[in-house]
Amino acid sequence: MCGILLPMKPQVELTAKQEKVLKFIRERVGENLPPTIREIAGEMGFASTGTVRDYLAALQRKGYLKRENNKSRGIALIGSIAAGEPKLAYEDIEGYVEIARENTFALKVKGESMIDAGIMDGDIAVIRKQKTADNGDIIAALLDNNEVTLKRLKTGGGKPFLEAANKKYPPIHKEFSIIGKLVNIVRKY
Repeated sequence: MCGILLPMKPQVELTAKQEKVLKFIRERVGENLPPTIREIAGEMGFASTGTVRDYLAALQRKGYLKRENNKSRGIALIGSIAAGEPKLAYEDIEGYVEIARENTFALKVKGESMIDAGIMDGDIAVIRKQKTADNGDIIAALLDNNEVTLKRLKTGGGKPFLEAANKKYPPIHKEFSIIGKLVNIVRKY
């Protein structure tokens, strides 16, 4: 697997149509099926795929997406995931990274609760979508109050809980669901 990191916080404003195209791309990537140029044209009502290419080029120039040449479905989104105190799950997209694996997504790590596992603030956590994991796996967990966090899955006392890899952070004994398992960390130097 390889990843290409882009600037994390695009600062350039989008036009209303660019925002609409980007929203459609986000929705499709969220369904684990980035759209093709023809699918974008159909959704937006564009008569020409050249118009779509112009929009994609503008979004790429503005730092909102990265396109892989000769590959129609090679875009994955980066959001944020807490490795510290849990954060809301609907945080803004900060950039994009290409991932060569299917059924994966990437999140930017925020916080220091996983430093003893070698996961640092600012790292990119590549997560494979899955709803189950084994005891000791590092997972992305969705808490019942719509917060997402990156922690180690532990079982004890008959009920699973989330454990940090930093003694400064207590275990989380709240209800949660597994949204994926950590498969790689990408660090930009």
